[in-house]
Parts: sequence; structure tokens; C-alpha cells
Amino acid sequence: MSLRLLVLAAAFGAAGCATTATDPRDPFEGYNRAMFAVNDTVDEALFKPVARAYKAVAPVPLRGMVRNFFSNLEDPLIGVNNMLQGKFLDGWTDWMRFAFNTVFGVLGINDVASEMGLEKHNEDFGQTFGRWGAGDGAYLVLPFFGPSTLRDTGGLVLDVAADPVSRHRPVDEGNAATAARVVSRRADLLDASRLLDEASLDRYVFLRDAYLQRRRSLVYDGSPPRERRPEE
Repeated sequence: MSLRLLVLAAAFGAAGCATTATDPRDPFEGYNRAMFAVNDTVDEALFKPVARAYKAVAPVPLRGMVRNFFSNLEDPLIGVNNMLQGKFLDGWTDWMRFAFNTVFGVLGINDVASEMGLEKHNEDFGQTFGRWGAGDGAYLVLPFFGPSTLRDTGGLVLDVAADPVSRHRPVDEGNAATAARVVSRRADLLDASRLLDEASLDRYVFLRDAYLQRRRSLVYDGSPPRERRPEE
């Protein structure tokens, strides 16, 4: 927990020393590109090989159970964010998903709630701040966490503080669970990262634009208002 908060603090400190960029959304591009390269190097040396080994060794059903288990643990906090955004039915659905999957899905390893028609949502504190009217702020690449914005970084602090996996005690069990979740998620993204490598000339710009577009869509539940151009 404290290590992650220190990482966020380091990101803010480094951002203050960055150079000015041409894209107004990315005033810290000099720092961001450097951190992107560091994250990429660590990913190539550590996370990607481990994820490939996990995908090669673990059968598909087991990987699905691991994915479902961690996804289930997210639903209570997703429900909190839906409630804070005034989407009370969605929030209630999230909590019902957690109850059904925990009890009837054997601690969440089986997603029986989706089979019952209870939709899985994607909400976090960054999206909640956006629904409350907070703008994105500058684009920011965080150590380990990757693409973010100033608004989403503030939300991430709350997400991390409320995360049941990293807060689990004893600490060694929480750390082991966090590592398992990271490996599972990275394994799920192996195909996407391969397509990114093949499709884009400037991976940094491609990922930045994709992140900002996706986050805007999530804040507005898939129906964002038209963005005004600077000259308008």
C-alpha cells in the first residue's frame, strides 16, 4: 500500500520537471515517454515472460477461474462507485453479482451472475470524479500502473486504498494475491499487446490516444458529448 502511494508521489514529482509538448493534453510528454520506456522495459523483462509461462502452463478453465475470482472481488467497490454516480440500479446489480457469485459461484470462481443476466460493470473513482464534473487533467504515465491522467491518478489513490486484495492480511498473502492478479491480467492482454506492436508506428501516441478515448467513453457510459475543438 505505502509503496504504491510512494510510486504515485514520485510520478507527480517527476512530472513537474517535464518538457512542454505539442499536444495540449500531454504537457509532460518528455517525462511520460521516458516512463513509458521504463515500464516497457520492465514488462518485456519480467511481466510478459511470466504471463506467457502462466498461459502456457495453466489450462484455460483454471485461468478463467482465477480471472473470475478477482473480478468478483471488484464488484462491491464498483457498486459503491455506481451509487456515488447516482446509478442506483447498477450499484444494486453489482452487489447482487457479488453475493450470487460468492455463494453460488464458489467464492467467485464461477460467474453465475452473468448467466443469470446480471451485467458486469466497469467503474472506479476516476470515473466517479469525471461524472461529478472533474476534467481529465494532464495525461500522465505512472510507474507500474501505466497510462493515467491527473484526475484518474487521484481516483487511483482511492482505488488502491479500498482494494480488498492489496489490503488483505497477513501481508504476504495479500502480496501473493496481488502478484497472481497482475499475472492473470497481463496474460489476458498478451494478444492485445502483440497487435499494438504490429499496428502502430508510435506505440506511445497510439496508447495515449486510445487510453484517453476509452476513459472518456467510460465516464459517459459509452455516449460522450461532442468534444469542442480548441479553435471553436
